[in-house]
Amino acid sequence: MFRYLLAAVAVVPLALPLYAQASCGSAFCTVNTDWDAQSPTAGPGTRVDLRYEYIKQDQPRHHTKDVDVGELPRHHDEVETINHNIVATVDHTFDENWGASIALPFVKRDHEHIHNHHGSQIFDSWDFSKLGDMQVLGRYKFSLEQDDPAIIPGFGLNFGLELPTGEFHVKNDDGELAERSLQPGSGTVDLLLGAFYQQTLLDWDSSWFVQGQFQQPLHQREDYEPGWEFSVDVGYRYNATEDLGLLLQLNTAVKGRDHGDQAEPEDTGSALVAISPGISYSILDGVQVYGLVQQPVYEWVRGVQLTADWSTVVGVTTRF
Repeated sequence: MFRYLLAAVAVVPLALPLYAQASCGSAFCTVNTDWDAQSPTAGPGTRVDLRYEYIKQDQPRHHTKDVDVGELPRHHDEVETINHNIVATVDHTFDENWGASIALPFVKRDHEHIHNHHGSQIFDSWDFSKLGDMQVLGRYKFSLEQDDPAIIPGFGLNFGLELPTGEFHVKNDDGELAERSLQPGSGTVDLLLGAFYQQTLLDWDSSWFVQGQFQQPLHQREDYEPGWEFSVDVGYRYNATEDLGLLLQLNTAVKGRDHGDQAEPEDTGSALVAISPGISYSILDGVQVYGLVQQPVYEWVRGVQLTADWSTVVGVTTRF
């Protein structure tokens, strides 16, 4: 039962954090929800996770300060982006060392901005629901010796690719093409590399993890290449009861500027530090529901970008 309860703690890169932030405000939460697959106590089997993310980005920001819409004029004055993301992850553990994961996001995105054109202001908006870019990851867990039977350590590596399964030619009803950073897909193949460490403290009914991931696009496509991304997450879980888990994460993410003629390098690139408390509850043997709220405590952006005051993640995970 304990290993099943770990499912909602939170981690990583298997498919998440699919982190992105640009001037237009496209985003995925940095919260991690994949710790069970990497737990040192998890044996061979399959895990299915389905999560929903709500991210409303309606606050323009310049460096570390909030600004008003149009206070620092741009070709496009961004107004609001509302992200409703559904991310499905299927993870399979082959043995005590090897595992693999596939994650596919479905993105519903509403975006509004003001186009400053030869002295006039034109209101533009997009509203679309599309598949995003799929992530495929392999996982290797090293076999570690333990001196204390009450403390079970786990250490491993993640490696894989983000594939361009998402569309990147979405237009609105007026035939206007959305900015590349707003599109549900990037159009590029990205390399994913990560590492994680965990300790399961059975006597204390608690556990913790730390994990990092680096994402690097491998090429430019149609005059656009998204910036590199690096994230580090630290999380703690306390089992208040046999079924109820209390969760706390510190999520950090840094993103480099985008490149190419279709990019906005002056308004892309960011750094984020956020606190994410939450709970998980076992509703059946091997089936848990979970929810976390993410609150930024430090946020820096290059140029002017839309940011969110808070975001939330809810989901269900099962292992069989």
